[in-house]
Amino acid sequence: MFKLIKKSKSGVRIGELTTAHGKIETPFFMPVGTQGSVKGISPTELEEMGAQIILCNTYHLYLRPGEKIIKKLGGLHKFIGWNKPILTDSGGYQVFSLGEKTVQKSKESLVKITEEGVEFKSHLDGSKHMLTPEKVIQIQLDLGVDIIMPLDVCPSGKATKEEIKNACDITLRWAERSKKYFDIKIKKIEPKKRPLLHGIVQGGLYEDLRREHAREMIKLDFDGYSVGGLAVDHETRNMWKTVKLMGEILPENKQRYLMGVGTPDDIIKATKLGMDMFDCVLPTRLARHGSVYVKNRSKYKLINLLNSKYREDGEVIEKGCACYACKNGYSKAYISHLIRSNEMFGLRLATLHNLWTYIKLTKSLRDL
Repeated sequence: MFKLIKKSKSGVRIGELTTAHGKIETPFFMPVGTQGSVKGISPTELEEMGAQIILCNTYHLYLRPGEKIIKKLGGLHKFIGWNKPILTDSGGYQVFSLGEKTVQKSKESLVKITEEGVEFKSHLDGSKHMLTPEKVIQIQLDLGVDIIMPLDVCPSGKATKEEIKNACDITLRWAERSKKYFDIKIKKIEPKKRPLLHGIVQGGLYEDLRREHAREMIKLDFDGYSVGGLAVDHETRNMWKTVKLMGEILPENKQRYLMGVGTPDDIIKATKLGMDMFDCVLPTRLARHGSVYVKNRSKYKLINLLNSKYREDGEVIEKGCACYACKNGYSKAYISHLIRSNEMFGLRLATLHNLWTYIKLTKSLRDL
C-alpha cells in the first residue's frame, strides 16, 4: 500500500509503496522488460544501478512462453531472476496497437472489441485469442507479480470524442468486472503476498471525460490509479493540462502512475504535477539507435553518437556521470565505433547510460 511521506515545495510527492516483493520509494521509474528482460541488461546490473521495480508485458508473456509455464516454473520473479517488485500491464495497449498496424498494412483488423472482452489474432502465428477482464487478472495472478493492470480500451490519439467516450464506458464496465474477480481471488492469497490492483483512467484530452471517468474509477476503490492514453499519438505539449488535472483529482493517499511517459524532462514536469510512477521504452530503444541523454543545466538533451562529430570525441558521454560506461572511461568515439560495427557491447554501454540517467533522475527528485 502507499504512504505519502511529504510533498516538496515544487509539488513532488515523496512516498513509499509497499508490495509483496519489497518497498519502493516514490517517485520511481520502471525499466521496461517486455518479454521478461530489459534488453541487453542483466537483473544484477539493474539492481546495482538502483532500479527498484521493472515492468513486464502481459500480452507477450501470455503468448510466449505462456503464464501457465511460468507459474509451473515458480512464477515470473524466479523465471527471470529478479527478486524485486514487478508490474505487468494488461496487454490491452499491445492488442490495440498491433491491430492498428495490421489495419494499416492489410486493411484487415486483428482486433474485435465486444462487451465480453477483446478478440485478437496473435502477431506471432495468427492464432485466435480472447482476453476478458477476468482472464487478464488471472494471467497476472498466475505470473505472481506485485502490481496488476486491468484490461482497458486504449483508443488512438486520433480518435473522436465519441469514440473515446465509448472506450471510457467499456473500460469502466471491464474495471468493475476486474475488481470483482480480483477481490474474490485474493481471499485465497496471504495478505503479505497480495498484489496491488490499479484502476486505469482514460478520456483522451477531454477534461469532462477525464473527470467523469476518474470519478467512477475512484468509486471502485482501487489500490492505485493509472493515467492512460497520453503516450498514444499525442504530442506531449498537449497533455500537460490533463496530467495537471489528474494530479488534482486523483486520491492523495493512492499512488499515481503516468503510463508510457516519457523523456527525462517529461518525468520532471509530471512529478511536479503529482505523478509518482513512470515507465517508458525510450531509454533502451533510443540507446539501440545510438542516442543517449546528457544533462544540460536543468534539462536533458539527446545526442546521437552516430553523428560524425563523435568519431574522434575522446570524452565520456557525460562528465561526472557514474554509469558503467562513463565511470570506466569509455569514450563517445569508442561507443560510436562499436555501434557502427554492430558490436553488442556498444549498445549495452549506451543502454546502461540511459537507464542510469533515468534512475538517478528519479532518485534526485526523492532527495529534494
